[in-house]
Amino acid sequence: MVDFSGWELPIHYGSQIQEHDAVRTDAGMFDVSHMVISDITGQDAKAWLQRLIANDIDKAKTVGKAVYSAMLNDNGGVIDDLIVYRMNDAETAYRIVSNAATRDKDVAHFKHVAQDFADVAIQVRDDLAMLAVQGPRAIAKLSAAKSAWADVLASLKPFVGKDLGDIESAGWFVARTGYTGENGVEVILPAAAATQFFADLVAQGVVPAGLGARDTLRLEAGMNLYGHEMDDTITPFECGMAWTLALNDDRDFVGKSAMLAKQQQAISTKQAQMQVGLVLDGRGVLREGMAVTLADGRTGVITSGTFSPTLKQSIAIARVPVIAIDTDTQAQVDLRGKPTAVRIISLPFVRNGKKQFA
Repeated sequence: MVDFSGWELPIHYGSQIQEHDAVRTDAGMFDVSHMVISDITGQDAKAWLQRLIANDIDKAKTVGKAVYSAMLNDNGGVIDDLIVYRMNDAETAYRIVSNAATRDKDVAHFKHVAQDFADVAIQVRDDLAMLAVQGPRAIAKLSAAKSAWADVLASLKPFVGKDLGDIESAGWFVARTGYTGENGVEVILPAAAATQFFADLVAQGVVPAGLGARDTLRLEAGMNLYGHEMDDTITPFECGMAWTLALNDDRDFVGKSAMLAKQQQAISTKQAQMQVGLVLDGRGVLREGMAVTLADGRTGVITSGTFSPTLKQSIAIARVPVIAIDTDTQAQVDLRGKPTAVRIISLPFVRNGKKQFA
């Protein structure tokens, strides 16, 4: 067990490798109740979100639709990455899921931005828990544990959530989202019901998994971890999140002008950076903080690295100067004092259990 932003969480329940493999090949689950769930209501809730996040909440065109976005500070750095769900037809109720490590500054920023709006209420839901059930057989095993959910789960589209209050008691919500690169769902539920729900899933053969497997799975999937790939000083352009930016309108979200100015300056001075994947074909393990030297001598840094249980080789996510990537693009890292070749690829490494690069 380790302390994780004030929560006591398991690194593993037995074998980290077996937990990882269960998610890639069958079904595993993570207790992610440390994630921060905030319910936003009021006539100004939508306008507040349009100011708060860098993506466009208008993309949530139906109830339950999720939007993934960065939330920026005034300097264009990433305060956090969020998932926002639309919760009603009237566009006056939304749910935000954010990270535990950034809880205090996130909520403070929510409230700061809300000062400019007359009718926005922010409720942090400490009464709720959250379990992520992930893997190719996750939905089948969840349907076996909760047979009344079968039709909902069968029809649920990726990045869409559904309130289950008409099936369960108030507070139950399921969404086709995850942090593993596999099929699956995340279930929000009353905290008092979490222990029994966990036991029901174990009874159906869903394997409990800890922080260790969660990290290797997300890294294989090329997904960011706050404090590693992104932080208050890193813009979305530098951490692989440019695709989440909604820039084709005149909406002035927090940090927009500073972020764009920084990127233009970086381009004009040839200092622009991008996020890439690294693959080590030989022995050794790539680790966070290692320098990455490109063929032209420019340098970057590894932001996350591990040995991939799926690929049976070391992989890493790195931030490097902008470079064109093809099938034989290489760089060097220093492994135990020896310059060692690595391949540069476009992320991800693994999706739905399958290798994604040549």
